[in-house]
Amino acid sequence: MTDHDCHTDDDYPASDSEQRMAEDFTLIIRGIGEDPARHGLTGTPLRAARAMAYLTRGYEQSLEALVNGALFDTDNDEMVLVRDIEFYSLCEHHLLPFLGKCHVAYLPKGRVIGLSKIARIVDMFSRRLQIQETLTRQIAEAIESVTDARGVAVVMEARHLCMMMRGVEKQNATMTTSMMLGTFREDARTRAEFMGLLRGG
Repeated sequence: MTDHDCHTDDDYPASDSEQRMAEDFTLIIRGIGEDPARHGLTGTPLRAARAMAYLTRGYEQSLEALVNGALFDTDNDEMVLVRDIEFYSLCEHHLLPFLGKCHVAYLPKGRVIGLSKIARIVDMFSRRLQIQETLTRQIAEAIESVTDARGVAVVMEARHLCMMMRGVEKQNATMTTSMMLGTFREDARTRAEFMGLLRGG
């Protein structure tokens, strides 16, 4: 892929919010000592504005609209586990990406949620300015609220570019966060089963 392959979606008019962000990115480019009028940068402010809007599109989504009734009656009360959901988010402290994998489990109580909706819930909260601890809790609470599950567990593992590209510049450090609700918090055996499935997979 060349640089030109990234220059897409430039042919339609900018929205008001995109135009305002593009003006701000122009100021940022000037602030670092570059010339926004330089050939390679002439379209960058608008492209950056549209990229930022895409990376934070979770603010425009609601849990109810996203789930859209994709809940199904079931007699199953055994653990449902979805592993290795990739996610990308932006650190709210430096606006740099952090990315990794999310693992979600829940214990149904009469109904299950469509499989793709779990990944979409992870995406919705990831596509906001975040810290990993809050992101983990938001996903767990959202799964609990829409499924009324007996328990929900979420584990997230991520690498943070704000730690890799700046500051201490540690390239191999990963951060793991977890949130346990309901039976996963109250019952050590259920929690151990979940963690065993993660390690064994």
